[in-house]
Amino acid sequence: MSPNNIILMGVSGCGKTSVGKKLAAGLGIPFFDGDDFHPEKNVEKMRSGRPLNDSDRRPWLENLAELLATKKQDQGCVLACSALKQQYRKMLSAEGGEPIVVYLKGEKDLISERLRSREGHYMPPELLDSQFNDLEEPESAIAVSINQPVDRIVEEIIRKIELIQN
Repeated sequence: MSPNNIILMGVSGCGKTSVGKKLAAGLGIPFFDGDDFHPEKNVEKMRSGRPLNDSDRRPWLENLAELLATKKQDQGCVLACSALKQQYRKMLSAEGGEPIVVYLKGEKDLISERLRSREGHYMPPELLDSQFNDLEEPESAIAVSINQPVDRIVEEIIRKIELIQN
């Protein structure tokens, strides 16, 4: 596979980090979790139960776009990032060309259950509705159902990436 950036997108709790780590390991490229790049004020806002708005997200997305541009020059990377709106995905691709976007798609009930059982994350389950309200499902992305084991999700993503690159 040629070097490329892959963005794993979807609402909080859809498995971006778990899938991203395994996908990056399988492809032999670095993994980055977009959550690690949030400014502290964004983390505190979410921790307090308030959803982020577009102006909160702008500097975060600009930093991630720079990261993608740098990695595109190298071997590429896998980035876990909610990228809920089309304008966010456009910002992420502005610096480093067109990344491959993979949409981890799942039903709200399943994701809500996952969020309730997740420990140590600042994103409270109460913000899931705001995530689904902001979600603009991508038209030109690889969509993968999260209603299967992580290993199968990764296999499906790799298979679909290979198809579009050949």
